[in-house]
Amino acid sequence: MILPYAAISLIVMFSMKGALDVLAVGEEEALSLGIRPRRVRWIIIGAASLAAASAVAVSGLIAFVGIIVPHAVRLVVGASNRLVVPLSFFIGASFLILTDLLARTLQSPAELPIGVVTAFFGAPFFLFVLGRRSDGII
Repeated sequence: MILPYAAISLIVMFSMKGALDVLAVGEEEALSLGIRPRRVRWIIIGAASLAAASAVAVSGLIAFVGIIVPHAVRLVVGASNRLVVPLSFFIGASFLILTDLLARTLQSPAELPIGVVTAFFGAPFFLFVLGRRSDGII
């Protein structure tokens, strides 16, 4: 039931990754190359919201995954959205599988909530990302 929404949002986001790279250079450059920045932003916001809603509908709210994974991927591969977008999908899924495995096995036969495990990794990484900013809060 949720598959069509997830599939549509993923197809839209994958097809827009080149426009995102151009948009990252600047709005004027994007306009000069025939890309309408406002339209691209709204399409990406809509597709990302639909993908997030699909994921939450299936698995529930899982903290920090949307913060950890794209930033970690960007630190490793650079700022190219042609790499960041697809790798974020695959690494995010792998990260959730790993945290789910940990949540199920750390206190066996009881289970930890997966949000606790993702927060265990996410909070320190979030502080690291904030500290890296040039005008860092921390």
